Amino acid sequence: MAEEQLTGGPDADALARLSGYVHLMAENTASDTERRGCLLAKGAAELAQRDPTVAGRSAETMTALLTLLRTEISAAQRHGDIDSAADPERLAALLLTVVRGIEAVGKAGLDPETLRNIADTALAVLPMPGGQKRAATGRSPAREN
Repeated sequence: MAEEQLTGGPDADALARLSGYVHLMAENTASDTERRGCLLAKGAAELAQRDPTVAGRSAETMTALLTLLRTEISAAQRHGDIDSAADPERLAALLLTVVRGIEAVGKAGLDPETLRNIADTALAVLPMPGGQKRAATGRSPAREN
């Protein structure tokens, strides 16, 4: 799913790709009324400490997700949508943790609106150039000329 959303492309669209991915993960979790959750997360939580193969594959998957997120964050920085002084590795780790956290708390029963609000808030904390603040709806404020 991440590969479909975080496809690379024009730097001008990178923030939209990031936002789309985070919101899609929140929506997918919100719509999982049976609370099945993510197979990777469930399998890793149950087996990674006991099975080196599962631990290795889980680590590979998380590293790949971090790479996709970091690539999009760097593109958004080049375009000026995210502060270029921010560490893209740390921001990628934050977004990965938020997405995985949304899955966990959704499975635990948090309501869909709360999951959507978590996604909005995570995107709102991405640092903008010049100390501007991003709206908590995930939309960027109008740039001043």
